[in-house]
Amino acid sequence: MRLTFLGTGTSQGVPVIACTCHVCHSQDPHDKHLRTSALIETEKGKNILIDIGPDFREQMLRAQVTHLDSILITHAHRDHVGGLDDIRPFNWTQRQKMDIYCNHEARLAIERDYHYIFSPHEFPGLPEANIHEISGDEPVLVSAGEEVIPIKAMHKDLPVLGFRINQLAYITDANFISDTELNKIKNVDTLVLNALRKQKHFSHFCLPEAIEIIERVKPRMAYLTHVSHEMGLYAVTEKELPENVHLAYDGLQIEVD
Repeated sequence: MRLTFLGTGTSQGVPVIACTCHVCHSQDPHDKHLRTSALIETEKGKNILIDIGPDFREQMLRAQVTHLDSILITHAHRDHVGGLDDIRPFNWTQRQKMDIYCNHEARLAIERDYHYIFSPHEFPGLPEANIHEISGDEPVLVSAGEEVIPIKAMHKDLPVLGFRINQLAYITDANFISDTELNKIKNVDTLVLNALRKQKHFSHFCLPEAIEIIERVKPRMAYLTHVSHEMGLYAVTEKELPENVHLAYDGLQIEVD
């Protein structure tokens, strides 16, 4: 199974519009972050997307993705669902609706904000999707043919979902995960976890908090995503991390057993 980091940045991306900081003006491609999203290529040749933010079109073209089987949504903030309208080319080429999986809160928000997708219409060319609500309490078999174990977490006051597929766990935009949910991902091969910056934040894990979670889960390898320009330069921060922890960057591909 292969994971491609399509985007690894926070809601504003990096560089941030109008920012004059040294990170936003860095020429290192590791310091350029589109909004957070990831693509999982399964052993069966299926593609599973995690989150579909406003950079979705650019990410699909850059990664040369030609088919998409399932979309997992962590939560419905705009930087994670803002590209939903651009599923239309996949609707056309695959001749079917797109299957989307999310929790109750995300379903309500998506059906409200993209009502034209889910309401009866006579306009050819509009996006088409089936939205599947998952509780987070039971594994779900997605249309790509993989069993997905939801991981419940909190993003301040908003319930969000992370996902475990085989030996990969992916969690973003969290600032609290209960012991019960952490037990679902203990000793996974690879953990992807959000770390916004080095200083504490009210709704995201900061770097020390993310490292603490990683130490409790004990994955073989961990990657940090949803980073802001306040994390500092990649070349500096990467050297400060534990041996089995790395800053993710756009375009990074990893193999997961």
